[in-house]
Amino acid sequence: MNSLIIIGASGHGKVVADIARLNGYDDIAFLDDAPSLVKPLGYPILGKVSAFLEHLDSDFIVAIGNSDARRRIQNELNGAGAELATLIHPSAVVAHDAVICPGSVVMATAVLNPSSRVGTGCIINTGATVDHDCLIGDFVHVSVGAHLAGAVSIGDATWIGIGASVSNNISICSGCMIGAGAVVIRDIDKPGTYVGVPAHLQS
Repeated sequence: MNSLIIIGASGHGKVVADIARLNGYDDIAFLDDAPSLVKPLGYPILGKVSAFLEHLDSDFIVAIGNSDARRRIQNELNGAGAELATLIHPSAVVAHDAVICPGSVVMATAVLNPSSRVGTGCIINTGATVDHDCLIGDFVHVSVGAHLAGAVSIGDATWIGIGASVSNNISICSGCMIGAGAVVIRDIDKPGTYVGVPAHLQS
C-alpha cells in the first residue's frame, strides 16, 4: 500500500512525513485536532484524529511526542484493524537481525546494532544510538543524540532525553523521564524524572 495517514501534523509529524516520502509513500496526508495547522510540507490535513475510521484503506503512523497520547491513539487504530507502518530513514544503520515493531520510526543517522529490539510506537530520533542486545519497550522515545550502550533494557513509555547516555547492562523501568545530558550508570526501578551526572531522581 502506498498511502499513509500521519496522525499529528506538528514538527515531529513533518519529520515523519519526510521519512515516509523517502520510504516510497507518494500519497501522504495528516489528521490533527489543531485548527490552525495548514498543509505541513504541502501535504493535506484531512480532518480530526477521530476521522481515521474513514481512511482504513491507508497505512497509519502516530507522530505525537507524548507517549500516553501515542499509546491511546495507536490502541484505537489497532482496535479498528488499521495497518501500522514502520518507517526507517535511509541513512539509519540497522543491523540485519534488529527487530523494529510496527508503529515505530527510526530517524536519520540513528544506529540499531545487532540483536537489539524496539517495541511498538517508539521514536528512535535523529543520531541516537542503540547498541547490541538492547531491549526497548513500547512507546519509548530515545531522543536526538542519546546513546544506549550494550544490553540496556528500557521499560514502556520511558523518554530518554536529548544527549543522555545509558551505560551498558543497565535496566530502566517504565514511565521514566531521563533528562537532557543525564548519564545513567545504575539501574532505575522507580518511575520518575532523573537528571544529572550521574543521573539521580529529581526531588
